[in-house]
Amino acid sequence: MSPLPAVHAVLAAPGTQALLAQYGRDDTVAALREALDSFRQAGRQAGIEAVLASAGAILEYRHRPRVRPVFNLTGTVLHTNLGRAPLPAEAVAAATAAMTGAIPLEFDLGRAKRGDRDDLVEDWLCRLTGAEAATVVNNNAGAVLLMLHALAAKAEVVVSRGELVEIGGAFRIPEVMARAQARLREVGTTNRTHLRDFEAAIGPKTAALMKVHTSNYAVVGFTAQPPEAELARLAHDHGLPFLVDLGAGSLVDMERWGLPHEPTPRETLAAGADLVCFSGDKLLGGPQTGIIVGRKDLVARIKKNPLKRALRMDKIRLAALEAVLKLYADPDSLAQRLPTLRLLTRPADAIAAMGRQVLPAIERSMDGKARVALEPCHSQIGSGALPVDLLPSWAIVLRPPLGTKSEGRALDQLAAAWRGLPVPVVGRIADGALWFDLRCLEDHAPFLAQLADLP
Repeated sequence: MSPLPAVHAVLAAPGTQALLAQYGRDDTVAALREALDSFRQAGRQAGIEAVLASAGAILEYRHRPRVRPVFNLTGTVLHTNLGRAPLPAEAVAAATAAMTGAIPLEFDLGRAKRGDRDDLVEDWLCRLTGAEAATVVNNNAGAVLLMLHALAAKAEVVVSRGELVEIGGAFRIPEVMARAQARLREVGTTNRTHLRDFEAAIGPKTAALMKVHTSNYAVVGFTAQPPEAELARLAHDHGLPFLVDLGAGSLVDMERWGLPHEPTPRETLAAGADLVCFSGDKLLGGPQTGIIVGRKDLVARIKKNPLKRALRMDKIRLAALEAVLKLYADPDSLAQRLPTLRLLTRPADAIAAMGRQVLPAIERSMDGKARVALEPCHSQIGSGALPVDLLPSWAIVLRPPLGTKSEGRALDQLAAAWRGLPVPVVGRIADGALWFDLRCLEDHAPFLAQLADLP
């Protein structure tokens, strides 16, 4: 067997120059050695061209961005695992400006003194929610942790047993309370909690009453929860703050666009809540953020807590958040300018029309590999928002050819092939088929352009 070429010989080959220019000498040499080792261990012969091809494949895979676009055709608009809310162009431009230059992050331009980074968005948050003050942190889990640690460390917080939620990633309210050094005092039962349960639990160690919006599940049937206004009055009668974790936290009434109602921070504050926390990257449609709005004195206490610095927002997301909040000043144009709301309100007939456009090309690409159909389906909002409410939609449905012995394996292989495209296509497998819900596919041209790359 002919010996494999030496590394220096491959480096001297004309074809290596392109790899050196793109990836640099160190990575190219490492990939050449890896390729040569692979041939050597396999007992295979290889010339310079084969070694170069193998090294090029290694380098391409190694340098392929892990953070890259994908087509979200899962049917879940705010998909936690796929980055939740897509940002509007205004937010992208603002974030880019913040990334590429200096901004007055903590500098008061008028007084030429140190400022507070919350000032960049506090006015807008107060205007949109009716709050006296506001602060922002890196996500809503951080907001809950900070709020409890600042106001209830080493004291009790009373919460209904039916609201001890767990969301994605095993984020559980009882565990967050423990990390915040607050003691959970759960009252009522899983399905029914009354005002008298809260009242009976209040004692000298009570620091707050808290309500947690059950945003990712619904308890139906024989149920009861006291209204927020009654809980607020009870808390205030005992000199306690009433805290509300809204989770998704829409800033506008979704019913305006024919969507189910979701409690807003403004409504919750108007009902008597002293502090409300919610996410910025869910129904609000902005970057990952945890927002706390409410009483000025309580927000001031929160901002003095040392955890605030550990959880604070960076300049990029603050710039994006400010740009998104400004869009809410014109609700009439919000459904066109805010991608989250645009996708949620997209008419089913428009989705079906796109399906009819892309169907022939997909049928050609899947010839003999799958049976293809355009079928009605239902999308969901996702990320713990309106969990039982579905949106009518349409999907491209791929089923294994008739007579396939292992349909499950065939579907897994089919889904993997679509995820292996230059811009991965992520769908969902259900009912013996691979479903590509088209609700989130607004521009089908780049989607169709890569079908030729399917194996």
